[in-house]
Amino acid sequence: MNLHEYQAKELLNRFGVPIQRGVLVEKKEDAESAFTRLQAETGTKWCVVKAQIHAGGRGKGGGVKLAKNLDDVKTHVGNIMGMMLKTPQTPGGMEGPGKLVRKILITEDVYYPNAEGVMDTKEFYMSILTDRTKECNVIIYSTEGGMDIEKVAHETPELVKTEYVHPHVGFQAFQARKIAFDLGLSGDAFKSMVKFVTNLYNAFVSADATMVEINPCLKTSDNKIIAADSKVSLDDNALYRHPDLAEWNDEHEEDPTEVEAQKFGLNFVKLDGNVGCMVNGAGLAMATMDIIQLSGGKPANFLDVGGTADAQRVENAFRIILKDPNVNCILINVFGGIVRCERIAQGVVDAYKNIGNITIPIVVRLQGNGAEVAKKLIDDSGLDVHSAVTLQEAADLVNKVLSK
Repeated sequence: MNLHEYQAKELLNRFGVPIQRGVLVEKKEDAESAFTRLQAETGTKWCVVKAQIHAGGRGKGGGVKLAKNLDDVKTHVGNIMGMMLKTPQTPGGMEGPGKLVRKILITEDVYYPNAEGVMDTKEFYMSILTDRTKECNVIIYSTEGGMDIEKVAHETPELVKTEYVHPHVGFQAFQARKIAFDLGLSGDAFKSMVKFVTNLYNAFVSADATMVEINPCLKTSDNKIIAADSKVSLDDNALYRHPDLAEWNDEHEEDPTEVEAQKFGLNFVKLDGNVGCMVNGAGLAMATMDIIQLSGGKPANFLDVGGTADAQRVENAFRIILKDPNVNCILINVFGGIVRCERIAQGVVDAYKNIGNITIPIVVRLQGNGAEVAKKLIDDSGLDVHSAVTLQEAADLVNKVLSK
């Protein structure tokens, strides 16, 4: 589950991670009161107006603006709120439809001079992920923050450093000091970074996050280290431990079909292919997607109906798959273990009858518990369904129907 910037900052702040403070705005007419409140709480003279969508590169699409006075704030909020913001990370990139901006964060200005009037800010990059090959968490950091870290990694990989943390040992004090040293810090800034990265790691582990990214991680002119921006993704499978965080889920930022699938208890991820998949079990689903690719097609989705699927769930899955106009064929691949194959077959028959006007070909492979009964159900239904026994036969049938 992805968090908005304002949510990510609130989460990090709970663990003592210093953040760029801000006030959330959901209506254009609230811009003035939000700016007044921000000034009262922080003393900032200028502010930054930031669109809140689940995508990076917001500044490139006009979603991040500096405001030097109240008029600027009103203008920027008025222009950004309700716009379809396009960034390199929104669907289709800068040429795609973009994402609708429903919320804006007005934040304090953190680029200010020190007591001597000297502007001495530095932008770093920092993120925490899990490296599954090394079975460790990894902190990735660089002195080149505030820009595309992918470009930095490609052109100057020596500027991107990593620090691995074994989950059983935990993050050690010497590692925090090493990171601060590698970033060229000293004095108060060094101490601030040690505390910052330690608390950031604690937040990553405690919140069951899959990713925490701070870009830029800013050293202010008075040697504070703060998260000027933040992206956080949480492990969906661990949300039961964090019901308060689960409530932060913004369905507007998710694919509507995926949201609908969740309500039906289906594990569904939309892809950009032409063959719809309906499978029971995540491993079998991955193998099915592979065989579709090898057969000349492209999977249009990942859909696991689960081990307790019944006819109604199968029908719901059918409806969701058919909402994708790019689907030219559906492959149903079920191994009857916990779930009996005739339940799936009955769901297919019911879907045909209840939905009606299904014009795309369907390839069905049902093996295991109840497979013979399932095959008879489908054969006796009179439906235009192609049956297969082996996975290879199913793949060949998919290739055949796609070639027509």
